[in-house]
Amino acid sequence: MTHNRPEIPVSPHPLSKLTEGAQRRVLTAGALREHGVPTAEADERCRPGGPWQLLLPGVYLLRSGPPSGGERLYAALLYASGRSGEPAESVPVQRDGRAEPPGAAAAAAGTPTAGAAAMITGCAALALHGFAAVPPLRALDRVDVLVCRARRLRSAHWVRVVHTRRPPCPEEVGGVPAAPVPRALADAVAACTDAVTVRRLLTESVRAGHCEPAAVVRELRAARLLGRPQLGDAVDLLLAEGRALAEARLYEMVFRHWLPEPCWNVELRLPGGPSLGGVDAYWPGEAVALELDAWDEDGERAPAGERERDRRREVLEGLGVTVVRLAPERLRDALEQQAAIVRTALMTAAEREPAEHVVVLPR
Repeated sequence: MTHNRPEIPVSPHPLSKLTEGAQRRVLTAGALREHGVPTAEADERCRPGGPWQLLLPGVYLLRSGPPSGGERLYAALLYASGRSGEPAESVPVQRDGRAEPPGAAAAAAGTPTAGAAAMITGCAALALHGFAAVPPLRALDRVDVLVCRARRLRSAHWVRVVHTRRPPCPEEVGGVPAAPVPRALADAVAACTDAVTVRRLLTESVRAGHCEPAAVVRELRAARLLGRPQLGDAVDLLLAEGRALAEARLYEMVFRHWLPEPCWNVELRLPGGPSLGGVDAYWPGEAVALELDAWDEDGERAPAGERERDRRREVLEGLGVTVVRLAPERLRDALEQQAAIVRTALMTAAEREPAEHVVVLPR
């Protein structure tokens, strides 16, 4: 068998058409057989100096030269689809008699989609999401793919298979199914031993607006990573970064939407009496106080903290002060809507009974 065999197989779909575009240049052994190219011939074309190359078991790149970042992603997804010609242990196991997730067949045919049986995670997913703290896709030593734990699939070459009991809903990024940022971060951190890199990744996730710190911490806790040395004080820094960013968005909300400027970050007291607690913003003329939701070190709203905040709210409202509580994620995703909530509270102040006088002190 030689390389002089004609390129056009016994198929109505010639390979010259299939190899147009990065996605179509990567095909499984099964897809090639459907187009008239037996596995033996495909392997022959992958010999040294041949026009093709074998990227992963059962996954071929129909050209020579280094694969692009996109081609590596598609190859990883096709391998993880379980239909790349691997032995039986790589074939998906159906659970409760249900079929594979929608899109698995498309992935096996060379068209990974957002509904595919596998998704990109770890640093490769973060690169797709636009993280500056990770190398470009082509420079990554490894591509992580996330699959259901019921799948008997092993890592191969530069693909690391990450199993999970509860796969998240993938996000389509550039046509590629990728794990959401919090899950991708957890998988990246799990494989990283450098504390500086971990801090950069966690900080960028919040500072660049990819997600809220609570979601990241919940994923880290679910993966049992919070006790690892490389995290160190990274979680505390993450929560502090999230707090600072939420306050910045609060300032933006006030000035962008022409709200009256409040007293920022103050403590309220009764005249000559005890403290009523601190608030993030207070409008004395309208007796409206604003609080940002906060998280504890586990990425949750701590019950003890919530009880204290609820008690403070009851006391303030008993004095005629309206308390508005905003979630940081809502400031990120719906700033105008949150501004409308505050504006309504300010405008309806005249309709309420006059509030008791409270002393406003810097916090």
